[in-house]
Amino acid sequence: MSAILSYEFMQNAILVGIMASIVCGVIGPFIVTRRMVFISGGLSHTAFGGLGIAYWLGIRPLFGAMAFVLTAAVLIGRQEEKRLSQNDLFIGILWAVGVAIGILFIHMTPGYAPDLMSFLFGNILTVPRADVLITLLLTLIVTGAVTIYYNGFVAIALDEEYARARRLPVAALKMGLMILTALSIVTLIQVVGILLVIALLTIPVAIASEFARNFRRIMLLSILCGILICLSGLMASYFIEFPSGASIILIGGALLGVVKGVKRVTNRRKTALP
Repeated sequence: MSAILSYEFMQNAILVGIMASIVCGVIGPFIVTRRMVFISGGLSHTAFGGLGIAYWLGIRPLFGAMAFVLTAAVLIGRQEEKRLSQNDLFIGILWAVGVAIGILFIHMTPGYAPDLMSFLFGNILTVPRADVLITLLLTLIVTGAVTIYYNGFVAIALDEEYARARRLPVAALKMGLMILTALSIVTLIQVVGILLVIALLTIPVAIASEFARNFRRIMLLSILCGILICLSGLMASYFIEFPSGASIILIGGALLGVVKGVKRVTNRRKTALP
């Protein structure tokens, strides 16, 4: 194990994996509770446009993804007060346009096109040290904001009408949560890629929800589950040479299946007892 940790790329991968787990554990419960999974999918795919433009300009792809996702988050947040069907339509359009822009600018980039698989499915083993520092900054922003505005975010997640009755700034809180979701997605893209971001935001929460109902406990268990999933997937990727993003998600899915299976068997035994 010490030999593995001697490599800088493994150190970077482990650090990013832990930080990504913290982010998905902190923001994931709000996404699941507020049923923002489709919105998160739209934001993650919109990031592809920013990645393409960043490659075309010759700047760090993470900056391009961040700019695009934050812009999309603000636009979606402004649309959220309208009818759900209109919002879904708008998100779908952003989703498609973002991917199309990314493909176009990557095609326009001189020389060999970058490896699209690393964008779509992630490659945690290739994260440079500069991106580790950016990820640390994003993690501090997300966790700090959730800590400060925790009560308000929980209020709008569980009962928006009750939050309005308490005269909380619901619109501002919803926009803030949307922006934090965008920053979380940028962080997770490095780990599992654009296509698998939703799984890492939801699987740890689903596992944690099997053991807890309290929001804080779900957050804590989600973080621990995320760390276990990310590090296990990272080891599988290193030793077996499997794709890192797919390995992380498949291990998470398998763990969720085992947890649900064990709980179902346990419940049946309790029911069968006289």
